[in-house]
Formats: sequence, structure tokens, C-alpha cells
Amino acid sequence: MDPQLIVNGIALGSIIALGAVGLTLTYGILRLSNFAHGDYMTVGAFIAWMLNMSKIPVLNNIWVSMIVGIFGTVGVALLAEALLWKRMRRVRATATTLVIISIGLALFLRNGILLFFGGDAKRYNLPVSEAIDLFGIKIKFYNLVVLGLAVVAIAGLHFLLQNTKIGKAMRAVADDIDLARVTGINVEEVVLWTWIIAASLTGLGGQMYGLVANVRPDMGWFLIMPMFAAVTLGGIGNPYGAIAGAFIIGIAQEVSVPLVGSQYKLAIALILMVLTLLFRPQGLFKGTA
Repeated sequence: MDPQLIVNGIALGSIIALGAVGLTLTYGILRLSNFAHGDYMTVGAFIAWMLNMSKIPVLNNIWVSMIVGIFGTVGVALLAEALLWKRMRRVRATATTLVIISIGLALFLRNGILLFFGGDAKRYNLPVSEAIDLFGIKIKFYNLVVLGLAVVAIAGLHFLLQNTKIGKAMRAVADDIDLARVTGINVEEVVLWTWIIAASLTGLGGQMYGLVANVRPDMGWFLIMPMFAAVTLGGIGNPYGAIAGAFIIGIAQEVSVPLVGSQYKLAIALILMVLTLLFRPQGLFKGTA
């Protein structure tokens, strides 16, 4: 097994992990399988690219543009919450209806990006950095950056879920929304914070993808399957399981390249998801479904 492929898989798993955590949070708390989640990653990546390539001082710094891109992704998610999801909860829409709406939202976002930015692949304007040689393994500098950002984001999420009032409220709503209401938890406030946290992680994940690869309008479509596979593998509704599942999926995809080719590595995520549903539908770790 090529160690270089494992390193690449860890970097890919870091990107999938942030998107998968956001996806599993929205399901665990809102009971929403959001197929537009991958396109939220695209939104965050393209906002950062637009600012990074602009002539505006400070904003064209890659780290500043990424921060602004995260806020932009949160804004899009909150707008969708106000216009779509809140109304759907009010009328008690079925799970099938929610899935269809999320697919429509994904198509709307994807084609909007195509309209404004075109269909060409984009590349961030990044300082050139040499690869780091670690025991004979060449590790790209930005792969290390991606892993570091993922570790910081995951640690921050863990602290928020375990040690803050809103984190405890989110866990209570995920366990039993009706009981949470009875105990005085403001469920609508929890919903807003869920979108803010999920969109922040997802936007960052899309930008991390831009650090190591080209960003494309359809990148969300190619990332949504590994994200769903990671969520299923780790246990639907379990953020820690989603993280573990993401790294398994990322490494499995990259290690499979010599066997199936890069054009078929997405099939590995699909195969792992199907096998999980067949033999261990609860996932590796217990989830909310």
C-alpha cells in the first residue's frame, strides 16, 4: 500500500469530514437529508475564490477571503432556512418532500454559480510552497494546512457540543425534540445555531478543497456522495461517527486509485455506503436513526 496515497486520503478525509459533520447535524436535529449540502461547499469555495482574485486590498488575502466566504455560506444557509425550511416545518412536510426541495435547491445553487462564474475550473491564488519530505513521503504543504484546519474545526465543534449551553441544547433536541420543548429549550434558536455551525463547517470544507484542488461549479455534486457515505458509515446523526467515517471513505477512495482508476473512486464511497446499509444499518457508531 502506497503511503503517499494514505496521506492524500487523510487530506481528502479532512475535507469530507467537515461537510459530513454539517450534514449529520442537520439530519440529527432537523431530520433533514439535505442534498444541497455539497453545493453549500461550492458556495463557500467560490466566494473565497472571487475575493481572493479581486484587487481589493486585504480581502484578496486567502485567509481573509476564506473567513468572508464562511460568513457568505452561513448567509445562504440562513436565507434558505427563512424561505424554505421554516415554512416546511410549519406545514409538517414529509421527508420525501424535504428531499425533493433540497435537490431543487442544489440545482438552483449549482446553476446560479454556473451563471455568474462560468463552467471553468478555478484555482486560488496561493503562495508557492515546497512539499515537505517526511520519512521519504512527499507531503504537500497545503495538505498539512487542510489537516490542521480540520483538527482545529473539529476540536472547536467538540468543545461547543460538550461545554456550551447551545451545544447541550442541540444534543437535547437531537435526542427528543418534544421533550426539549417541554423543558423550555428554544427549539427555533437551536435550529438557527445548527444552520450557522453546519454552514460554517461546510463552507470551510469547500475552501479547504480549493487549497488542494481546482474548484468547479459541480464540485458539490461529486462531494455529496462521499459525505452521505461517511454519515451512513459513522451512524446517521452522530457527528463523531461522521468524522471517523469521512477519514475511512477518504483513505479508501485514494488507496483504490491504482486498482480502479481515479474516475471510478467515487464508486468506492457508494459501495461502502451500500455495504453499511446491508450489514450494519446503524453504522459503526450509534446514531439517531
